[in-house]
Amino acid sequence: MAGASDDEDSRRFLAALQVGDLCSGTVAEVSRGVSVTLDGFAARPLGFVGPLDLSWGQGPVAVVEVGQRITSEVTSIDLDQGRARLSRAAMEHPELWAFLKSLRVGEMLSGKIASIERFGIFVALDDGPEHPVFPGVGFITIPELSWRRFETASDVVQVGQRVSCEFLQFDTWNGEARLSLRATQPDPFQAFAEGTMVGQTLRGRVTKLVPFGVFVQVTPDIEGLVHLQELTWTPVEAPETVVQVGDKITVVVTEVDRERRRLALSRRQASATRVPGHPRRP
Repeated sequence: MAGASDDEDSRRFLAALQVGDLCSGTVAEVSRGVSVTLDGFAARPLGFVGPLDLSWGQGPVAVVEVGQRITSEVTSIDLDQGRARLSRAAMEHPELWAFLKSLRVGEMLSGKIASIERFGIFVALDDGPEHPVFPGVGFITIPELSWRRFETASDVVQVGQRVSCEFLQFDTWNGEARLSLRATQPDPFQAFAEGTMVGQTLRGRVTKLVPFGVFVQVTPDIEGLVHLQELTWTPVEAPETVVQVGDKITVVVTEVDRERRRLALSRRQASATRVPGHPRRP
């Protein structure tokens, strides 16, 4: 029963906290992060400071030690896991933290592309402070760059280019504003879906072969997937035995999923219809 009582007490203590509160406590353990025994609950450590939340640009061992008193800001509360996520870095850079906390989801932010990396794009925001570690306070993940298919991020943006993006969320782990460039652009898939129906015949170019089928570009902005079993009426084990990248083929639309932005196609069913651009007749 002691364990159950401890869980109830810890949940009650954590439930009283709010994101943005400042909490003080004593460092209980330093490993890949820092466990903190918070003032007011001595039974076990309920606070946790991740490596990047401790002090940007430094490892946790170099910053704090067991027994040290620290004050951090609450960034999230997980009642199921029984701990509060804390950020000491927020205390080191109050101007940056205040700016990021002032942003609202859907707000438009402008700035210049500061750096293009394989994992995303850093943006130096016009109205934001400098980041203590990264080239910019704004960050665009690769999927949020464009609705259109592209090979590299430099196909979409260039360093020094001015952009206007939609604010998605405050990333408390990295102390940055997550942005979306594609949210400012119309989604070509939705326009395509408006004028396309199941059973319609299309012409397209094979752009990619994968073990489970082939991708076919049916408009400059839209690609669909022909599953392996939909390539031909005769079963095949690999798509390259039927088509190659660059081949132009006729396909039939079998599914248009607007929510997941997925287009399913069939090459084998195309042999049953010969009128491009019109739905199949039963």
